[in-house]
Amino acid sequence: MKTDPQLVRVEGKVVEALPGLLFRVNVGREGEEKKEILGHLAGKLKLHRIRVIPGDRVVLEMTSPSDKRGRIVRRL
Repeated sequence: MKTDPQLVRVEGKVVEALPGLLFRVNVGREGEEKKEILGHLAGKLKLHRIRVIPGDRVVLEMTSPSDKRGRIVRRL
């Protein structure tokens, strides 16, 4: 799998499914402040019709840890 060295991968939990394949995701570990990020599905997830529903754990790619948007690249 190819990854861009400037991308940050974080793990989160899907809170809400929004229209247009957008999802609201809580990111943060126990003891840390949790923040909500707006995530959209990556191309491979759409191509293989992998369903993401509220409650799923996912991996997001973001350009920096302080971003408000990201791309969901994996469902755990």
